[in-house]
Amino acid sequence: MIFNTDKFCQYIGAEVVGHSTPNTLEINNISVDSRSLLNDEHTLFFALVGKNHNGHDYIAELIDMGVNYFIVSEVPDVYGENVTFFKVENTLAAFQKAASFHRSNFSLPVIGITGSRGKTVVKEWLNFLLSEDYSIIKSPKSYNSQTGVPLSVFGIEEKHNLGVFEVGVSLSGEMSHLEPIVKPTIGILTAITDEHNDGFDSLEDKVREKALLFKDVEVLICEDDPLIRKFVGEDKIFGWSLGNKDALIYGSLDNASLTITYKKEVTFNVEVPLADITSVQNIMTCIATMLYLGDDYDLIAKRIGLLYPVELRLRLTNGVHNCSLIDDAYSADYQSLVIALDFLEKHKINKKKTVILSDVFFSGKNEHEVYLSVIELLQTNNITRVFGIGQQISKYLADCPNTYLYETTDEFLQKVSTDEFQEETVLVKGARAFRFDRIVSFLETKTHETVLEVNLNALRHNLNFYRSKLNAGTKVMVMVKAFGYGSGSFEIAKLLSHENVEYLGVAFADEGIELRKSGVKTKIIVMNPEINAFSAMIAYDLEPEVYSIRELHAFLKVARERNCYQYPVHIKLETGMHRHGFVKSELAELIDILRYTNVVEVKSIFSHLSSSDMPEYKEFTLQQIHTFKENADYLCSSLEIEPIRHILNTSGIYNFAEYQMDMVRLGIGLYGVGNDVQEMSKLQNVSTLKTRIMQVKDIEDTESVGYGRRYRANGRRTIATVPIGYADGISRSWGNGVGYVLVNGSKAMIVGAICMDMLMVDVTNLECKEGDEVVIFGEKLPVTIISDALNTIPYEILTNIAQRVKRIFFQD
Repeated sequence: MIFNTDKFCQYIGAEVVGHSTPNTLEINNISVDSRSLLNDEHTLFFALVGKNHNGHDYIAELIDMGVNYFIVSEVPDVYGENVTFFKVENTLAAFQKAASFHRSNFSLPVIGITGSRGKTVVKEWLNFLLSEDYSIIKSPKSYNSQTGVPLSVFGIEEKHNLGVFEVGVSLSGEMSHLEPIVKPTIGILTAITDEHNDGFDSLEDKVREKALLFKDVEVLICEDDPLIRKFVGEDKIFGWSLGNKDALIYGSLDNASLTITYKKEVTFNVEVPLADITSVQNIMTCIATMLYLGDDYDLIAKRIGLLYPVELRLRLTNGVHNCSLIDDAYSADYQSLVIALDFLEKHKINKKKTVILSDVFFSGKNEHEVYLSVIELLQTNNITRVFGIGQQISKYLADCPNTYLYETTDEFLQKVSTDEFQEETVLVKGARAFRFDRIVSFLETKTHETVLEVNLNALRHNLNFYRSKLNAGTKVMVMVKAFGYGSGSFEIAKLLSHENVEYLGVAFADEGIELRKSGVKTKIIVMNPEINAFSAMIAYDLEPEVYSIRELHAFLKVARERNCYQYPVHIKLETGMHRHGFVKSELAELIDILRYTNVVEVKSIFSHLSSSDMPEYKEFTLQQIHTFKENADYLCSSLEIEPIRHILNTSGIYNFAEYQMDMVRLGIGLYGVGNDVQEMSKLQNVSTLKTRIMQVKDIEDTESVGYGRRYRANGRRTIATVPIGYADGISRSWGNGVGYVLVNGSKAMIVGAICMDMLMVDVTNLECKEGDEVVIFGEKLPVTIISDALNTIPYEILTNIAQRVKRIFFQD
């Protein structure tokens, strides 16, 4: 894209500062992420300022990468002679104005989609349904936020003749910033529900806010609803209904056959491939859009019949031979490839990066240009090797080094052995027609159907929730001990590294060593260091907690042998929990040792609250904090040091944020578990343990189930066997009528004793069959329900999940 510098500056309200002021800006990449491998001399970087991140902090690093153009609110003191800064008052506002400036240069029709649910599905389906007739630019994945919408709109080029963008808002007042960026000519409002209502006073308030996107549209396509008509002009609404026969477009569903009556005149049938109510509502929106655009009824029926479930997330799981596998096997276009490669870089466990890629979908651009861009993208991202599958990709990547080409997925599966994949991170990305799900199955570690799904978006949300309670300068340490509270430490540590947390905490040295081996560079504190592990800790740059004189002497001995100088250590003080730590009477001896050595440096002083989640012990907690401050002050003044001080854990952050000091330690809250109803309401569920029904059978009155005949039927019952048991971490106490699971969303009591690898549930009167999904815990069945019933804590439920259970990490 090419911007006239004067016009651009005038539009966004920028002052040019720098040695070089070009008349025009030739930009290939708009960036708000300093970690992107696409940042180069043709990048315009917006230094966005958030509560937890400040893009200005990375300007020097970006200049070293070759970036020359920056939108800033503060100009740094030193910069390169070819660097130009555009100084603005607010970089986010300038970012949004710049996207609006770019949008104003194009007169193409644009479909703007908002709603509570279904935005991404409708966008992806419309792209599929209309791509043969239009050159479409669309939002990649779920880029619908205050930053995602501008990034999407910056993708518009001259070749496009239709835009399809989704827009999400979570607070009143946000849509006024996004509407000028998208400037839709056609509006679509998907389902409006009570989900994500925190930022709105009422459902009516939410509809009012979303309707602002449609203030200048020529038409609004939506379900016929009086509430919508209240905020959008009657003459603009192009409505559909599944219940009102008087609607402009009326749909009547009979099994998988949808009969459409249009304007009470025309009737035609559509066979729907997905007949659940949510999918049918989204299909009705798509049909209405095609009718508005003038598509033929037979064409509508034909294309709707080819719709498919939309996979909204990237999945990270374990592959063969210590590989990590990223499953993105349902789309292959340039924009989504950029996102997938970024995900690969952020979450790679191994140094080697492999991409398995199908022919790339495109519209409105010649084939040669598409594949030149793909090749450049793969090279920029330092991909170790590429497996290309398809006739087009085989033609254009034929001369690329470390590239292996196959015309079909079958040929790849026939000729490639799993032994060819060893300790690498593999991205599997293919258009739906190539059935790359078979490649994912081929490369996945083979386990039973029980999986623990970990939502990385929810982890990020929870981290930012606790950060929102902190002052701008307060550091965050996150605990990833006990295999990341059962969720998987490597992958979570990678995410936390990219979220710029200052420290990670592990229980033992071997946990930290594994993180280092997987490429995690964030500072790591070992909370329970064993003396025989000190040498290994120093070798892997792990920082010990020091809690006793004996331990300190032992570490100093090893550190001296390895010629350490000011090696970082963290002093633990005892303040009332009586687990471990220096008591007040030991501080004088500790000071004498530390005063006369330069082998170690005290990086932090901390203690641990025992009852910060219990209001009845508030006075005790305050006494712990007072004791800590008193002893830490004595230690610091005696040694004339100013280390980091920290005492707050998760519940401490929530209940005693005024005592956050220099750093806080976030643990179970990151994983979506709070200590009261109000706190839980602000968190998102992270982990979902699920499996599938193995077998369904009927038993007669008085017949028994399981070991010891602990359950006997009262009348005829239907029993489902589920492949998960106490070897997977399910407490036997949760069985035999105490606990339950969710079968297709419905409650099913556990009957009989829980076995090592199986449990049985009563599914009498439930609609279910073999292979149906069973949720052990998750959003609709929180671990807190299980822990409360078993008189334990959520930590125990989560950390008991065996490592034999496959972890799947996903990001929307």
